[in-house]
Amino acid sequence: MRKKISLPNDLIIINAVSLALAAIIFAGSFGGGAIGSATLRIILGLPFVLFFPGYALIAALFPRRGDLDGIERTALSFGLSIAVVPLIGLGLNYTPMGIRLIPILVALLVFIAGMTVIALYRRQKLPAQERYFPVFEFDLPAWAKMSRIDRVLSAVLALAILFAVGSIVYVVTTPKTGERFTEFYILGTGGKAEGYPRELAVGEKGEVIVGVVNHEYAPVKYYVAVVMGGHPRQRIGPVELAHEEKWEQRVEFAAAQPHENLKVEFLLYREGDTEPYRSLHLWVNVRDGAGSGKAGRGTEKR
Repeated sequence: MRKKISLPNDLIIINAVSLALAAIIFAGSFGGGAIGSATLRIILGLPFVLFFPGYALIAALFPRRGDLDGIERTALSFGLSIAVVPLIGLGLNYTPMGIRLIPILVALLVFIAGMTVIALYRRQKLPAQERYFPVFEFDLPAWAKMSRIDRVLSAVLALAILFAVGSIVYVVTTPKTGERFTEFYILGTGGKAEGYPRELAVGEKGEVIVGVVNHEYAPVKYYVAVVMGGHPRQRIGPVELAHEEKWEQRVEFAAAQPHENLKVEFLLYREGDTEPYRSLHLWVNVRDGAGSGKAGRGTEKR
């Protein structure tokens, strides 16, 4: 049994798919993403980046049916997409928008729509029988006329194809778990890794910014302890962070007595830890009547 499938609205379809992808991405950006949107973004995003730009460009350049055969169009669509997308990204790099998700998405949508308009205009100028659109022809086996062995083999082949497709979808959509760790840092009051308090007077408050970033692939509760000269001074928390979530807070400390090279420690604990998970420290000179300086440096000890 011979089947024939024609797609005269091929360019309309790829634009509709592109707009659907844009709607899913915008919905996720504003917190309205539905369950499974990440999977849809991958399924629709791969052809959007790797195939649609080149296909629309080829359709604009070669609108006639006999200009290229199907295999050539498919190969050139992938190849030109791989060439066009980086060029668009390079152009965005020199604009205030930069190479970010939304600007790239909008730029590709505009490119695909622009090439679609040109392609449709050029197709309309050709006779109807010469206009290119995809046509798929294939033979369906007559199930009733097949032998029992052929039926079994056909069923096994169909199951194998379904299994292969399912495996590919699972591999693509399942998030890869990388190294689990927590980023722990201290910054000066300017928000940079400099300008730490190095010289303080007795009773004068030193200030730093303490930051934690969760890369543990799971929500974690953290506590931060400030220890001066081996004596606990304050405890901050609990601070509950989701994966990839960041927390920063200004922390002040002061010494009541003069001290040379006083070790000020910042210890990070996870809920249930009895020993510090991460530790940072500063060396501070505390003097009678001395002013505060900005020439220190924070170090991390793991």
